[in-house]
Amino acid sequence: MRIDIITVLPDLLQSPFAHSIMKRAQSKNILELHVHNLREYSNHKQKSVDDYPYGGGSGMVMMIEPFVNCIEKLKESNIYEEVIFLSPDGELLNQKLANRLSLNKNMILLCGHYKGIDERIRTHFVTREISIGDYVLSGGELAAAVLVDSIVRLIPGVLSDETSALSDSFQNDLVDAPSYTRPALFRDLAVPEILLSGNTPEVEKWRFQQSIERTKARRPHLLDGEN
Repeated sequence: MRIDIITVLPDLLQSPFAHSIMKRAQSKNILELHVHNLREYSNHKQKSVDDYPYGGGSGMVMMIEPFVNCIEKLKESNIYEEVIFLSPDGELLNQKLANRLSLNKNMILLCGHYKGIDERIRTHFVTREISIGDYVLSGGELAAAVLVDSIVRLIPGVLSDETSALSDSFQNDLVDAPSYTRPALFRDLAVPEILLSGNTPEVEKWRFQQSIERTKARRPHLLDGEN
């Protein structure tokens, strides 16, 4: 998978992709990640990428020209299934959406800043808008990092145990069951006996029941079929 991220703060995205699973995905050539500095695509002498909003109001708006210059340059040599804008009012990211996006080959992610981006970018060049939650961040970079992580870990070959992602929370509209490891007894805190029994069918039944109970308590809307 190839992912191109367009941002005014490229340095902010160095660390999230330089460690752990994201680093492994790139070293295995499963993920090809490119971060593009939006200022390099500005035709202004000062390399500015924002301006005052028409009609007045507070804040600055990111201009259409640098984004379009970068998008069109990338499309000269690649075909993209999605051009995604990370936005607070976009489609809410969930596991089903991450699963769908993990099947793509190439995507562009746009990171906004300031008051927002020129609406013409959203209406004419963006194919999907995604939000990671009902709150506002200073920019789209952290949201882009979350989105990429949620997608890439699902691609076969990224995780050392490929079945691990299949049992993650939300994959079957349930949150995951509780997990335990050694020691079996710490002070007076014991691991549930069923997990020590070696009876795999009964362990799986226990985990399923725990998932249902935890979902009822923490994410009841999932059991109602809501997204």
